[in-house]
Amino acid sequence: MKFYLDSAKIDEIKEAYNTFGIDGITTNPKHIMASGKPFLTAISDIADWLKEEGLDKGPEVFPVSVEINPHLDNAAEMMAEAKKISKISPNFVIKIPCTAAGVEAARKLEKEGIRTNLTLVFSPSQALWAGKNNSFFVSPFIGWKEDNGEDCAKYIKDVVDIYKNYGFYGKTKIICAAIRTPKQIAECAVAGADIVTAGLAVYKNEIAHPYTNQGVGIFCDAWDHTAGN
Repeated sequence: MKFYLDSAKIDEIKEAYNTFGIDGITTNPKHIMASGKPFLTAISDIADWLKEEGLDKGPEVFPVSVEINPHLDNAAEMMAEAKKISKISPNFVIKIPCTAAGVEAARKLEKEGIRTNLTLVFSPSQALWAGKNNSFFVSPFIGWKEDNGEDCAKYIKDVVDIYKNYGFYGKTKIICAAIRTPKQIAECAVAGADIVTAGLAVYKNEIAHPYTNQGVGIFCDAWDHTAGN
């Protein structure tokens, strides 16, 4: 399973890449806002960082999902903006909401060689459309559903099983999005998702464990009693 960082902050991206070896980035309008930069500045800074790291080889190497203007509800307008954004970096994958217009735009963009990420997916039946139309990614959301008491482990397993049934698995890659806890990451891995995307704080929590800290303390004490003897 691959790990993407859900952020548009360059300092977080650098830390996550250097510490955890993240495999890609996902952004959305909220992350752009949190970066404190205008939209074009924020994504251009990410494109510059990709060049600095020698990662600007396209989405197969290091994908960066960038969302179009969410106000757009017409397929032609969605496609026009997607084409402008995709020219900024070969790594950019265009995030498009799972609406009728979004599905149309994503299908046509993929035929033109522009990679898409069908996002804001909240049901297995919605996820079918991304696979059917060859989107590069599909992004089923986890956290929002669990906040409302839904069983997301089964939700992701159903998406994986459907994709395996119809040959979509591995072609349209499943990114589990809106991940908020280490438990959710583990559940997505068990279900067979291709990718999880989460904030830096979630990854730091995932790798932390009180027993690890306790064990380090015990071993430090033992070391101090034996070192130099």
